[in-house]
Amino acid sequence: MLPLPFSAGSPIDRRTLLVAGTSALGLVSPAFQSCSLAAPVPRTKVAKSTIMIWLSGGASHIDTWDMKPQAPLEYRGLFSPVCTSAASIQLCEHLPHLAKQAHHLAIIRSLGDHGRGTGDHHAGYYYNLTGHAPDPTFHRLLNARTPYATDWPSMASVVAMKRPPHPSLPQAITLPQKEGAPEYTRPGQFAARIGLECDPVFVDGSREKPMDFAAPALKLQGEISASRLRSRRELLTTLDESRSRLEKTIAFGNYSKQQQKAFTLLGSSQTKSAFDLGQETDATLDRYGRGINSTTMLMARRLVEAGVPFVTVFWKDDRELDTLCKSGGGWDTHGNNFNCLKDRLLPEFDRPFSALLADLHERGMLDETLVMVSSEMGRKPKVGDPRSGGPNGAGRDHWTSSMSILMAGGGIRGGQVYGSSDRYAEFPAANPTAPEDIAHTVFHAMGINDLSAQDAEGRPLHLMAEGRPLLELF
Repeated sequence: MLPLPFSAGSPIDRRTLLVAGTSALGLVSPAFQSCSLAAPVPRTKVAKSTIMIWLSGGASHIDTWDMKPQAPLEYRGLFSPVCTSAASIQLCEHLPHLAKQAHHLAIIRSLGDHGRGTGDHHAGYYYNLTGHAPDPTFHRLLNARTPYATDWPSMASVVAMKRPPHPSLPQAITLPQKEGAPEYTRPGQFAARIGLECDPVFVDGSREKPMDFAAPALKLQGEISASRLRSRRELLTTLDESRSRLEKTIAFGNYSKQQQKAFTLLGSSQTKSAFDLGQETDATLDRYGRGINSTTMLMARRLVEAGVPFVTVFWKDDRELDTLCKSGGGWDTHGNNFNCLKDRLLPEFDRPFSALLADLHERGMLDETLVMVSSEMGRKPKVGDPRSGGPNGAGRDHWTSSMSILMAGGGIRGGQVYGSSDRYAEFPAANPTAPEDIAHTVFHAMGINDLSAQDAEGRPLHLMAEGRPLLELF
């Protein structure tokens, strides 16, 4: 039985309480179906689930899957491309495992923000997670721009709303962290204007204990034991006591139905089983790797195997890299870009991601699971970030004008490249693509053609008015 994260006397923040109340968040009984408003329109090879792997910080496209070996050294950098299992795809030499799985991949090399972003992280998160261009507040506030209740919802939340409810698991799960917490939170990862109950469930993992995952909203602390949760009265009493400390919020009206959703999840044996990596064999664990980013991708496979419609994997940072790469611990390689990629980031990504593709294929799940690798930006093709020593610092600055996305499965034809960047990987060239096109492509793969909704005031919304699905990929 999964637990709650607070005792009656412990202080909690507003969102934690609300998430605790909504612990199913898209997990609805027949009386609470506001997160499953429309049945998907059938099409050939409709994907049952999506796994989105997010390389937090901004992965360097020119050093990985859009290499420019003919460009001058100060652009192309130190790495060489290698042939792969797909004749049309070359990848970085430091992705040897992925090279063997490239026949599953579609690489979109013509993605950019087309001048609509700010060149910084918050706007990049928002644009690429929601498919909606950053509004003027992002340009004014940059990384001080926090999530707003009026933001457009994430792709995960739209899928949570539109797909039929899972009988015992959340519609959308994010792991192993909520991005940006606790200092600040990146916009774009929430349901926002379509309602808190469509938020993903956030599941925590750590580098110190990579086999242990817990939803903070379902974790016992302090005085509450598992046996107490068997009593509906005592659970409601605990929530009501904490409720007195909850500041007023527009989401407060959802409180009672969120309570009822919590009981469904807390009583589900399937939930407990889905989160138990101990059920995997040593061979499988070794295949993926034992670190947190490896076990998180394995957990994503378990969750879609259990029928969760949307799983987001946010890359777990490594604080050692903050000093080595001026990167905040992730893919934001302002300094020492090549060593950090070669020695740390690429090996830590290459092994589990290639294992995930192979594992899904071997289990007959890849056709019904859309897998994508995305980020908030690419890296500046010209080496030398002035903030970290210029050319001698060997870093790459932010670059939102050009980036790449990987897609596989879910009806996507593998072994192909869509679009291209220019000769220096600075700007889209052939078939320029924007984040709204990527969002439409995800919805199309999931069989979601009705993108109408209502906001909290009952006003009609069109969830994705701009862009189009990239049908050429299917």
